Amino acid sequence: MSDHMIGASVAVLTSLLWSFNAVFFTIAGKRIGAISVNVYRIVLAVALLAITHLILLGTFLPMATSEQWFWIGMSGIIGLGIGDFGLFAAFVIIGPRKSLLMMALSPIFASFTALALIGETLSILAIVGIAVTISGVMLVIFERKDDVPEMNYSYSMKKLGVGLALVGAVGQGIGAAFVKKGMLLYPEAVSIEASFNLGLSATLMRMVAGMIFVLIVVLAMGKFPELRKAMKDRKGMKFTALGGFVGPYIGVTLATIAILMVATGVAQTLISLMPLFIIPIIWFMHKQKTSARGIAGAVIAVIGVAMLFLLN
Repeated sequence: MSDHMIGASVAVLTSLLWSFNAVFFTIAGKRIGAISVNVYRIVLAVALLAITHLILLGTFLPMATSEQWFWIGMSGIIGLGIGDFGLFAAFVIIGPRKSLLMMALSPIFASFTALALIGETLSILAIVGIAVTISGVMLVIFERKDDVPEMNYSYSMKKLGVGLALVGAVGQGIGAAFVKKGMLLYPEAVSIEASFNLGLSATLMRMVAGMIFVLIVVLAMGKFPELRKAMKDRKGMKFTALGGFVGPYIGVTLATIAILMVATGVAQTLISLMPLFIIPIIWFMHKQKTSARGIAGAVIAVIGVAMLFLLN
Protein backbone atom coordinates (compact mmCIF):
# COMPACT_ATOMS: atom_id res chain seq x y z
CA MET A 1 0.00 0.00 0.00
CA SER A 2 1.37 3.44 -0.96
CA ASP A 3 2.08 6.22 1.54
CA HIS A 4 -0.83 8.18 0.04
CA MET A 5 -3.28 5.32 0.60
CA ILE A 6 -2.08 4.84 4.17
CA GLY A 7 -2.33 8.56 4.91
CA ALA A 8 -5.80 8.83 3.35
CA SER A 9 -6.99 5.79 5.31
CA VAL A 10 -5.66 7.30 8.53
CA ALA A 11 -7.53 10.54 7.76
CA VAL A 12 -10.82 8.67 7.28
CA LEU A 13 -10.26 6.78 10.54
CA THR A 14 -9.66 10.13 12.24
CA SER A 15 -13.00 11.38 10.94
CA LEU A 16 -14.75 8.31 12.34
CA LEU A 17 -13.22 8.85 15.77
CA TRP A 18 -14.05 12.58 15.72
CA SER A 19 -17.68 11.72 14.98
CA PHE A 20 -17.92 10.07 18.40
CA ASN A 21 -15.88 12.96 19.77
CA ALA A 22 -18.44 15.53 18.54
CA VAL A 23 -21.27 13.68 20.28
CA PHE A 24 -19.31 13.32 23.56
CA PHE A 25 -18.20 16.97 23.65
CA THR A 26 -21.66 18.30 22.75
CA ILE A 27 -23.15 16.46 25.73
CA ALA A 28 -20.29 17.51 28.02
CA GLY A 29 -20.33 21.14 26.86
CA LYS A 30 -24.03 21.53 27.67
CA ARG A 31 -23.35 20.30 31.21
CA ILE A 32 -20.04 21.92 32.19
CA GLY A 33 -19.46 24.57 29.47
CA ALA A 34 -17.11 24.86 26.51
CA ILE A 35 -14.25 26.33 28.54
CA SER A 36 -14.18 23.45 31.03
CA VAL A 37 -14.38 20.89 28.24
CA ASN A 38 -11.52 22.54 26.38
CA VAL A 39 -9.29 22.68 29.46
CA TYR A 40 -9.86 19.17 30.79
CA ARG A 41 -9.70 17.41 27.43
CA ILE A 42 -6.39 19.06 26.48
CA VAL A 43 -4.81 18.42 29.91
CA LEU A 44 -5.84 14.76 29.68
CA ALA A 45 -4.45 14.52 26.14
CA VAL A 46 -1.08 16.00 27.16
CA ALA A 47 -0.78 13.51 30.03
CA LEU A 48 -1.65 10.52 27.83
CA LEU A 49 0.59 11.67 24.96
CA ALA A 50 3.57 12.31 27.26
CA ILE A 51 3.28 8.84 28.78
CA THR A 52 2.95 7.26 25.32
CA HIS A 53 5.92 9.28 24.04
CA LEU A 54 8.03 8.11 26.99
CA ILE A 55 7.11 4.45 26.44
CA LEU A 56 7.60 4.44 22.66
CA LEU A 57 10.33 7.05 22.10
CA GLY A 58 12.07 7.30 25.47
CA THR A 59 11.39 10.94 26.43
CA PHE A 60 8.47 12.86 27.91
CA LEU A 61 8.96 15.71 25.41
CA PRO A 62 10.27 15.58 21.81
CA MET A 63 13.71 16.84 20.85
CA ALA A 64 13.10 19.83 18.60
CA THR A 65 14.65 23.09 17.44
CA SER A 66 13.14 26.48 18.25
CA GLU A 67 11.89 26.75 14.66
CA GLN A 68 10.16 23.38 14.87
CA TRP A 69 8.58 24.33 18.19
CA PHE A 70 7.40 27.63 16.70
CA TRP A 71 5.51 26.20 13.72
CA ILE A 72 4.15 23.12 15.46
CA GLY A 73 3.42 25.05 18.64
CA MET A 74 1.58 27.75 16.70
CA SER A 75 -0.54 25.05 15.06
CA GLY A 76 -1.54 23.95 18.56
CA ILE A 77 -2.46 27.48 19.61
CA ILE A 78 -4.38 28.27 16.41
CA GLY A 79 -6.02 24.88 15.85
CA LEU A 80 -6.41 23.33 19.29
CA GLY A 81 -6.60 26.48 21.39
CA ILE A 82 -8.50 29.10 19.39
CA GLY A 83 -10.14 26.84 16.77
CA ASP A 84 -11.44 24.16 19.11
CA PHE A 85 -12.71 26.70 21.62
CA GLY A 86 -14.77 28.26 18.83
CA LEU A 87 -16.06 24.85 17.75
CA PHE A 88 -17.03 23.69 21.25
CA ALA A 89 -18.78 26.97 21.99
CA ALA A 90 -20.64 26.66 18.68
CA PHE A 91 -21.73 23.10 19.56
CA VAL A 92 -23.43 24.49 22.68
CA ILE A 93 -25.07 27.52 20.99
CA ILE A 94 -26.16 26.27 17.54
CA GLY A 95 -25.78 22.49 17.88
CA PRO A 96 -23.54 20.02 16.01
CA ARG A 97 -25.35 20.16 12.65
CA LYS A 98 -24.79 23.86 11.91
CA SER A 99 -21.36 23.73 13.53
CA LEU A 100 -20.22 20.87 11.31
CA LEU A 101 -21.64 22.66 8.28
CA MET A 102 -19.20 25.50 8.91
CA MET A 103 -16.39 23.06 9.69
CA ALA A 104 -16.80 21.55 6.21
CA LEU A 105 -15.07 24.73 4.98
CA SER A 106 -11.81 23.92 6.81
CA PRO A 107 -10.16 22.14 3.81
CA ILE A 108 -10.39 25.39 1.84
CA PHE A 109 -8.48 27.31 4.52
CA ALA A 110 -6.02 24.43 4.86
CA SER A 111 -5.30 24.33 1.12
CA PHE A 112 -4.73 28.08 0.72
CA THR A 113 -2.55 28.27 3.84
CA ALA A 114 -0.47 25.26 2.74
CA LEU A 115 0.00 26.89 -0.66
CA ALA A 116 1.24 30.10 0.98
CA LEU A 117 3.49 28.42 3.58
CA ILE A 118 5.03 25.45 1.77
CA GLY A 119 4.03 25.93 -1.86
CA GLU A 120 1.83 22.84 -1.76
CA THR A 121 -0.37 22.66 -4.85
CA LEU A 122 -3.29 20.38 -5.68
CA SER A 123 -3.97 18.54 -8.93
CA ILE A 124 -7.20 19.08 -10.84
CA LEU A 125 -8.42 15.66 -9.66
CA ALA A 126 -7.71 16.62 -6.05
CA ILE A 127 -9.58 19.94 -6.37
CA VAL A 128 -12.57 18.23 -7.99
CA GLY A 129 -12.49 15.46 -5.36
CA ILE A 130 -12.45 17.99 -2.53
CA ALA A 131 -15.34 19.95 -4.10
CA VAL A 132 -17.43 16.78 -4.63
CA THR A 133 -16.76 15.54 -1.10
CA ILE A 134 -17.63 18.88 0.53
CA SER A 135 -20.83 19.08 -1.57
CA GLY A 136 -21.91 15.63 -0.41
CA VAL A 137 -21.12 16.42 3.22
CA MET A 138 -23.15 19.64 3.04
CA LEU A 139 -26.14 17.74 1.60
CA VAL A 140 -25.96 15.32 4.51
CA ILE A 141 -25.75 18.16 7.04
CA PHE A 142 -28.71 20.03 5.52
CA GLU A 143 -30.76 16.83 5.63
CA ARG A 144 -30.35 16.14 9.32
CA LYS A 145 -32.04 17.75 12.25
CA ASP A 146 -29.84 18.43 15.23
CA ASP A 147 -29.36 15.33 17.31
CA VAL A 148 -29.08 17.63 20.32
CA PRO A 149 -31.69 20.45 20.44
CA GLU A 150 -30.46 24.01 20.28
CA MET A 151 -30.62 26.12 23.41
CA ASN A 152 -33.19 28.92 23.39
CA TYR A 153 -30.71 31.65 22.46
CA SER A 154 -31.48 35.00 20.84
CA TYR A 155 -30.86 35.62 17.14
CA SER A 156 -27.71 37.62 17.94
CA MET A 157 -26.37 34.75 20.05
CA LYS A 158 -27.03 32.31 17.22
CA LYS A 159 -25.13 34.59 14.83
CA LEU A 160 -22.30 34.51 17.35
CA GLY A 161 -22.52 30.70 17.31
CA VAL A 162 -22.11 30.64 13.52
CA GLY A 163 -19.15 33.00 13.84
CA LEU A 164 -17.56 30.77 16.46
CA ALA A 165 -18.00 27.73 14.21
CA LEU A 166 -16.26 29.67 11.43
CA VAL A 167 -13.42 30.41 13.86
CA GLY A 168 -13.21 26.66 14.38
CA ALA A 169 -13.00 26.00 10.63
CA VAL A 170 -10.35 28.66 10.06
CA GLY A 171 -8.37 27.49 13.10
CA GLN A 172 -8.35 23.85 12.06
CA GLY A 173 -7.45 24.67 8.47
CA ILE A 174 -4.59 27.04 9.30
CA GLY A 175 -3.43 24.81 12.15
CA ALA A 176 -3.15 21.84 9.75
CA ALA A 177 -0.90 23.83 7.40
CA PHE A 178 1.25 25.12 10.25
CA VAL A 179 1.89 21.66 11.68
CA LYS A 180 2.88 20.35 8.25
CA LYS A 181 5.30 23.26 7.85
CA GLY A 182 6.88 22.27 11.17
CA MET A 183 7.01 18.55 10.40
CA LEU A 184 8.71 19.14 7.05
CA LEU A 185 11.63 20.53 9.06
CA TYR A 186 12.30 16.88 10.00
CA PRO A 187 13.78 15.54 6.71
CA GLU A 188 14.44 12.14 8.30
CA ALA A 189 10.70 11.33 8.38
CA VAL A 190 10.70 9.36 5.13
CA SER A 191 9.59 5.88 6.24
CA ILE A 192 6.16 4.87 7.50
CA GLU A 193 7.50 4.18 10.99
CA ALA A 194 9.32 7.52 11.10
CA SER A 195 6.14 9.29 9.97
CA PHE A 196 4.12 7.72 12.79
CA ASN A 197 6.80 8.60 15.36
CA LEU A 198 6.95 12.19 14.08
CA GLY A 199 3.16 12.38 14.16
CA LEU A 200 3.18 11.39 17.83
CA SER A 201 5.91 13.92 18.68
CA ALA A 202 4.24 16.72 16.73
CA THR A 203 0.88 16.02 18.35
CA LEU A 204 2.43 16.23 21.82
CA MET A 205 4.13 19.53 20.88
CA ARG A 206 0.81 20.87 19.54
CA MET A 207 -1.02 19.84 22.69
CA VAL A 208 1.56 21.33 25.06
CA ALA A 209 1.42 24.69 23.25
CA GLY A 210 -2.37 24.55 23.08
CA MET A 211 -2.63 23.69 26.78
CA ILE A 212 -0.38 26.58 27.83
CA PHE A 213 -2.43 28.98 25.69
CA VAL A 214 -5.77 27.69 27.03
CA LEU A 215 -4.63 27.86 30.67
CA ILE A 216 -3.36 31.44 30.21
CA VAL A 217 -6.69 32.47 28.68
CA VAL A 218 -8.67 30.77 31.46
CA LEU A 219 -6.51 32.46 34.09
CA ALA A 220 -6.94 35.86 32.42
CA MET A 221 -10.72 35.37 32.26
CA GLY A 222 -10.91 34.30 35.90
CA LYS A 223 -12.64 31.02 34.99
CA PHE A 224 -10.90 28.71 37.49
CA PRO A 225 -13.98 28.64 39.78
CA GLU A 226 -15.93 27.33 36.78
CA LEU A 227 -13.37 24.53 36.37
CA ARG A 228 -13.73 23.53 40.02
CA LYS A 229 -17.52 23.51 39.68
CA ALA A 230 -17.29 21.34 36.56
CA MET A 231 -15.43 18.66 38.53
CA LYS A 232 -18.62 18.04 40.53
CA ASP A 233 -20.60 17.08 37.42
CA ARG A 234 -19.64 13.42 37.08
CA LYS A 235 -21.57 12.86 33.85
CA GLY A 236 -20.09 15.95 32.22
CA MET A 237 -16.57 14.93 33.24
CA LYS A 238 -17.16 11.36 32.05
CA PHE A 239 -18.10 12.51 28.55
CA THR A 240 -15.20 14.99 28.56
CA ALA A 241 -12.79 12.15 29.40
CA LEU A 242 -14.27 9.91 26.70
CA GLY A 243 -13.99 12.71 24.15
CA GLY A 244 -10.48 13.56 25.31
CA PHE A 245 -9.30 9.99 24.80
CA VAL A 246 -11.00 9.48 21.42
CA GLY A 247 -10.38 12.97 20.04
CA PRO A 248 -7.26 14.86 21.20
CA TYR A 249 -5.27 11.75 22.17
CA ILE A 250 -5.94 9.25 19.37
CA GLY A 251 -7.76 11.37 16.78
CA VAL A 252 -5.41 14.37 16.66
CA THR A 253 -2.39 12.05 16.52
CA LEU A 254 -3.85 10.25 13.53
CA ALA A 255 -4.85 13.56 11.92
CA THR A 256 -1.29 14.87 12.28
CA ILE A 257 0.09 11.71 10.67
CA ALA A 258 -2.39 12.02 7.80
CA ILE A 259 -1.45 15.66 7.21
CA LEU A 260 2.20 14.64 6.92
CA MET A 261 1.55 11.79 4.48
CA VAL A 262 -0.90 13.42 2.03
CA ALA A 263 -1.65 16.93 0.75
CA THR A 264 -2.95 19.16 3.55
CA GLY A 265 -6.23 20.03 1.80
CA VAL A 266 -6.89 16.39 0.93
CA ALA A 267 -6.19 15.26 4.49
CA GLN A 268 -8.43 17.98 5.94
CA THR A 269 -11.23 17.00 3.55
CA LEU A 270 -11.09 13.35 4.58
CA ILE A 271 -10.91 14.37 8.24
CA SER A 272 -14.10 16.44 7.74
CA LEU A 273 -16.35 13.46 6.95
CA MET A 274 -17.86 13.43 10.46
CA PRO A 275 -21.46 14.12 9.31
CA LEU A 276 -21.40 10.89 7.26
CA PHE A 277 -20.26 8.82 10.23
CA ILE A 278 -22.60 10.56 12.65
CA ILE A 279 -25.60 9.21 10.66
CA PRO A 280 -25.22 5.58 11.87
CA ILE A 281 -24.11 6.74 15.32
CA ILE A 282 -27.28 8.82 15.77
CA TRP A 283 -29.41 6.04 14.26
CA PHE A 284 -28.01 3.61 16.83
CA MET A 285 -28.44 6.05 19.72
CA HIS A 286 -31.77 7.66 18.78
CA LYS A 287 -33.17 5.50 15.93
CA GLN A 288 -33.18 8.63 13.73
CA LYS A 289 -33.57 7.64 10.07
CA THR A 290 -31.99 9.34 7.06
CA SER A 291 -33.95 10.67 4.09
CA ALA A 292 -33.24 10.04 0.41
CA ARG A 293 -31.44 13.40 0.22
CA GLY A 294 -29.17 12.40 3.07
CA ILE A 295 -28.37 9.10 1.39
CA ALA A 296 -27.69 10.92 -1.90
CA GLY A 297 -25.33 13.28 -0.10
CA ALA A 298 -23.49 10.35 1.45
CA VAL A 299 -23.12 8.70 -1.97
CA ILE A 300 -21.78 11.93 -3.50
CA ALA A 301 -19.31 12.34 -0.64
CA VAL A 302 -18.11 8.74 -1.04
CA ILE A 303 -17.53 9.38 -4.77
CA GLY A 304 -15.42 12.41 -3.84
CA VAL A 305 -13.50 10.35 -1.28
CA ALA A 306 -12.85 7.66 -3.92
CA MET A 307 -11.40 10.33 -6.21
CA LEU A 308 -9.09 11.49 -3.42
CA PHE A 309 -7.93 7.93 -2.79
CA LEU A 310 -7.01 7.58 -6.48
CA LEU A 311 -4.46 10.40 -6.27
CA ASN A 312 -0.79 9.45 -6.61
